Amino acid sequence: MGKVTWGFTCSIDGFIAGPGHDMSWLSAAEPLAEGTEERMAAAAAVIISGRAGYDAAKAQQDERDEQTSAAYGGAWSGTEIILTHRPEELADDPTVVALNCDITEAIRRAQEIAGDRDVQIISADIARQALEHDLIDELQVFVAPVFLGDGVRIFDVPGGQRVDWELAEIYEDSPRSFGRTYRPKRRAPSRSA
Repeated sequence: MGKVTWGFTCSIDGFIAGPGHDMSWLSAAEPLAEGTEERMAAAAAVIISGRAGYDAAKAQQDERDEQTSAAYGGAWSGTEIILTHRPEELADDPTVVALNCDITEAIRRAQEIAGDRDVQIISADIARQALEHDLIDELQVFVAPVFLGDGVRIFDVPGGQRVDWELAEIYEDSPRSFGRTYRPKRRAPSRSA
């Protein structure tokens, strides 16, 4: 079975999308080394995203460039699962699988589809839900040299719990994009005396 990953490019001030899920700011991101997007896209068989991001992408499809109009700049192919409370509204879109279920069930179903390849989460809210259930195996982070000031925060959980990460990999071939992979720092089970 593959990993459940959460991957994103963020602004320096901690946003993964601008207001209204605007992605035009990604043009400020440093280019990745040749083959990086293709390598990462090949690892992911399933992408899980949210309804707000899906709706924004549809509404902005004429405004988005080649890099932001499709996952991994168009290098990815696989199954996209959209979590929504209104899956019937997406029944006419053959490019997605719309599900109305909790995150545990969504990831279970995604892993069945993915087999030995990864499941990639690209929604901050869905990732937050997955973290609450300890379902994320890896965090893939790239940073764009831009302040957005507003938009969709990476992790916005007022009163939420702390999540510690440990460095697993540095993308040495893309140092200007600050590419890093982290894994959750798991707490050792407590021993009773």
